[in-house]
Amino acid sequence: MDMILVVDDNQDTCGILSDILTSEGYAVNTANDVKTALTGLGKEAADLVLLDKKLPDMDGLKALEEMMRLDAGMPVIMLTGYGDVKSAVMAMKLGAFDYVTKPFDEKELRLVVEKALEMRRLRRSQAAGDKDISAMGGSPRIKQTLKQAGIVAPTNMTVILQGESGVGKELIARFIHENSLRKDKPFIAVDCGTLQETLAETELFGHEKGAFTGADGRKDGQFILAHGGTLFMDEITNLPVSIQGKLLRVLQERKVHRLGGKKDVEIDVRIIVAANVNVEEEARRSRFRHDLYQRLNEFTIEIPPLRERMADIPVLTRRFIVEANAELDKKVKGIEGEAMKRLMDYNWPGNVRELKNVVRKAVLQTGSGMSITQVFPDEPVKPPQGRGLQTQTDLSFKSSTRKAAMEIERALIKDALEQSKNNKSRAAKLLKIDRMTLYSKIKSLGLS
Repeated sequence: MDMILVVDDNQDTCGILSDILTSEGYAVNTANDVKTALTGLGKEAADLVLLDKKLPDMDGLKALEEMMRLDAGMPVIMLTGYGDVKSAVMAMKLGAFDYVTKPFDEKELRLVVEKALEMRRLRRSQAAGDKDISAMGGSPRIKQTLKQAGIVAPTNMTVILQGESGVGKELIARFIHENSLRKDKPFIAVDCGTLQETLAETELFGHEKGAFTGADGRKDGQFILAHGGTLFMDEITNLPVSIQGKLLRVLQERKVHRLGGKKDVEIDVRIIVAANVNVEEEARRSRFRHDLYQRLNEFTIEIPPLRERMADIPVLTRRFIVEANAELDKKVKGIEGEAMKRLMDYNWPGNVRELKNVVRKAVLQTGSGMSITQVFPDEPVKPPQGRGLQTQTDLSFKSSTRKAAMEIERALIKDALEQSKNNKSRAAKLLKIDRMTLYSKIKSLGLS
């Protein structure tokens, strides 16, 4: 359970925030001054701090610095009055995750808290050496994808990520951000497919108080929140046409205009977009603005579907078993040969996301201390070409394990030959084996 520390000298505010946050399933501690808060943080770690700007024993900005010294990775959300937004912006420059103005909107508060805790979990995962990017696998195809991402990461170039749903586009976007000069600044993700046309403008660019009915205060859009960092716009081709033109203007001028505002706000944001369709084709067919596509198309990365990199399946499966064990409080040892063969035979239309769900379900249904013997993909298993139905005698553990290993070798070698354009010497170097071994395996696996 995530622990949140609320620091505010107003007892009523502490009580209201505690009620809201505990109703969301969070554990909450409160403190009315900085000294008590710092003492508490020294004894018990917090996952997030809600910190009032004005406190009796120390200025909020100074308190922020003290808390960052205790735990540099802990997100802090500043609580400030509407008229003191300037100080809140200063706090963000000092390392605060975000700010919420009083009186606060409960929906906005919940959203900011959720995003801050998500960032905390990501940082902890990376610090433990268990980076989410390892969920992509280690086949030659995905290694080439990561190589491209690593090349473009240190630049400020706009990137288009293309690939089917579930292949891990957001993981690649985060990988680019974490390997860029902006890694210590915000990474903000927006799903353009869920943006309603009437709310898209205020969500992306923000609004001023009174801009429309219900606009009780100023709201910063995602571009302003991502200032200095990276804005990831998923499913970009679903962005309403009316907003595409405004997005083009923002990209060209590097300024946003809050709805109802009188002046532009300068921004410094690196843009990464993603789509599960070919963006160039969508532009050619006039389903996406061609001028916007041209502006975005500085560097494009294609992420291969899982069925084209089957050698990743065993690696991913082991990782997902570990994750599911931790989440479900299980101690599943691993996966048996026939179950792995079933995973290798399946076509994976839902890609890595679907594999993770299938393994998670299998772990749930497997007893602790046991190994997975059955997996349940949502569609029938598709037999590989050149192989008929398996006889009962093929279902032994040793036989199934050997066949799964052969499938992995076959997939790895095919990928290497494809990358090297069938140059055997180059393929052998990619696989880190000698050329004679490669020739032998090509023959034994029937790849010649």
